[in-house]
Amino acid sequence: MPKVVDLQHADDPRDVIHEAVEHLAAGRLVIAPTETGYVALAAALNIEGIKRLESFQKSVSGEPCVLFLKSAAEAWDYLPQMSPLGRKLSRRCWPGPVVLCYDAPTAGGLLDALPAETRTVLKGNGTLPLRVPAHDILQEILRLSPAPLVSSGEAVTSGSGGIFKSINDVPAAARDEVALIIDDGPARYNLPATVVRVTGDEWQIAREGVVTERTIGRLAGDIYLFVCTGNTCRSPMAEAMFRKMLSDKLQCAEEDLVDRGYVVASAGLAAAMGAPPSPEAVQVLREAGIDLQSHESQPVTPQLLYQADRVFTMTQQHREWILREFPELEPLVKLLATSGRDISDPIGSGLEQYEKCAKEIEEHLRAILGKISLA
Repeated sequence: MPKVVDLQHADDPRDVIHEAVEHLAAGRLVIAPTETGYVALAAALNIEGIKRLESFQKSVSGEPCVLFLKSAAEAWDYLPQMSPLGRKLSRRCWPGPVVLCYDAPTAGGLLDALPAETRTVLKGNGTLPLRVPAHDILQEILRLSPAPLVSSGEAVTSGSGGIFKSINDVPAAARDEVALIIDDGPARYNLPATVVRVTGDEWQIAREGVVTERTIGRLAGDIYLFVCTGNTCRSPMAEAMFRKMLSDKLQCAEEDLVDRGYVVASAGLAAAMGAPPSPEAVQVLREAGIDLQSHESQPVTPQLLYQADRVFTMTQQHREWILREFPELEPLVKLLATSGRDISDPIGSGLEQYEKCAKEIEEHLRAILGKISLA
């Protein structure tokens, strides 16, 4: 019988984590919590553990096994041929209750370094299922493991008709394959992880779960981020104007843009959180029929930058600062003006300068809008 550890009453959860890592390294199975239920885990590099996991999986369900990874970046190492859409969804869905199933590669990436037995249990149905779980304990186990883990699929139990929401749902016969069960109480969600099939630049829901189809659609959309210094005049004007122009082109309300696959935002490199827009910027856009009054400034963050599909800076200096900190984003970060000219900061220069700035921004926004295909 496996050892059962109540994580909520453990003297030191770190001891439980280290014990789990030792069992996995020795080829034994561990049942651990995710945010959606309990799964059995095996070390991806240990053939004995993989065979035990395969036996466990056959005893509880026909669900495919899933490769558990530390991060989206690690997923790209294992699947370097991942499409732009696949990378976008991995950035935005993980860590979280989403399994992304990609076409199983024949070769390439770190997947080739895994034993043949591991690749077989992962690619049994022609796809490669990947997930970065959000549960803290599982994240720590992954962090201390030398390679990814292979997880049993969220199984359907014959008794309750649901997934393993608690350790009591794990059939007694299946426990014989397990060395350690980590009990962290009921799962956070009452639904399984959403399974999404990603093929090239298309996606479809393979199994409904925590994350809805509508949310996946939003996550698969395009995020446009405009950046200036304080996020109180230039970038907010660009954001509001572009949102209005895009909704006009799509013939939809601005609040419906997100459901049409577009998110428009702005931020500042030296911005405070929650500052109001400059009165002149509000006035200039009001005269154009655009309400900027409710805007609140926000600073540029790594998360904002990594989530964005297109980043437009007001000046070359803004762009250089971002790329100095995040050189890998070079293909995504562009100067708003394709001519290479900076959009001068109008703050403190009077209403006329704000009007000139707005017209200049609008000209460049129309160029961006003209390159967007709405087919």
